[in-house]
Amino acid sequence: QVQLVESGGGLVQVGGSLRLSCAASGTVGDIVNMAWYRQAPGEQREFVAMFTSTNVIRYADSVKGRFTISRDNAKNTMFLQMNMLNPAATAVYYCTATFRSWGQGTQVTVSF
Repeated sequence: QVQLVESGGGLVQVGGSLRLSCAASGTVGDIVNMAWYRQAPGEQREFVAMFTSTNVIRYADSVKGRFTISRDNAKNTMFLQMNMLNPAATAVYYCTATFRSWGQGTQVTVSF
């Protein structure tokens, strides 16, 4: 079983930046891929960015050029650097490991 804990969310103004973290624990050796998703109020959860099983990085078109996914394998932690934020980025951000384990989410709110 893999446990995931997200952190780093908060309130930021349009054009600002935030860095989210996702700390993994438990049977981390079982992790095949890791990803970030987000869910805005009244919307379905949507894909943001991921490391595939072959360590290829993929981004949703809506975040390309503004968001950067990275990780520190020694600390079992994944990051999401979010720049040039706009109100459309307001959502709860979740990380997932192998699409089986999910964190509790961290709220990101972008205001004018």
